[in-house]
Amino acid sequence: MSSPLRLIIFGRQGAGKGTQAARLAAHYGIPHISTGDMLRASAATGSEFGLAVKAVMDAGGLVSDEQMEGVVRERLAQSDAEAGFLLDGYPRTPPQAEFLNDLLAPQGVDLAINLEVPEDVVIERITKRRVCETCGTIYALGDDSADSGVCAKCGGTVSQRGDDTEESVRKRLATYQSQTEPLMSWFSSRDKLVTVDGVGDPESIAAALVAAIDSGAASS
Repeated sequence: MSSPLRLIIFGRQGAGKGTQAARLAAHYGIPHISTGDMLRASAATGSEFGLAVKAVMDAGGLVSDEQMEGVVRERLAQSDAEAGFLLDGYPRTPPQAEFLNDLLAPQGVDLAINLEVPEDVVIERITKRRVCETCGTIYALGDDSADSGVCAKCGGTVSQRGDDTEESVRKRLATYQSQTEPLMSWFSSRDKLVTVDGVGDPESIAAALVAAIDSGAASS
């Protein structure tokens, strides 16, 4: 297997990507780096660049490609990423993928992993999700706390998020699909895309992901 190991993970909201990303990061001993974490860390540095990023975020705006490139370059230069990393939420477009591949030259990205869960399964998962308004603990309909509306951990109110309705979820999934399809094609055309079935128990999915990564990275 090539070293360092440079991975990207994709998956619809509700696909269990966060759970599996944490497992993969622990398995390979590499950091799980999300777009949100990168932006928050950059904004907290107090540097001129970090303050510019913070100003955009505080205003509710979108960070430009140029600013995002700076954030990514800054984060991947840190010592914990020397042995590799698992990127989550970046790149989002083919031009961003080109930038990342050039930044990581000559090795480039090893693999992009698509955690595939059918849309109807994702919609069911998300619309059944309930969240404690106080501590943020997540439940699913059928759990005592979700059904009673009282959090088992803190006694707070458990409710459905306003954007977890079926209509809202379908809109988000449509946006994700339109944004991600060109990106999947970009990695696929370079033989750097592996797709893993994300339906099943977490342990089996994790094992399938590791097998796909080990096989794909060895041949890349």
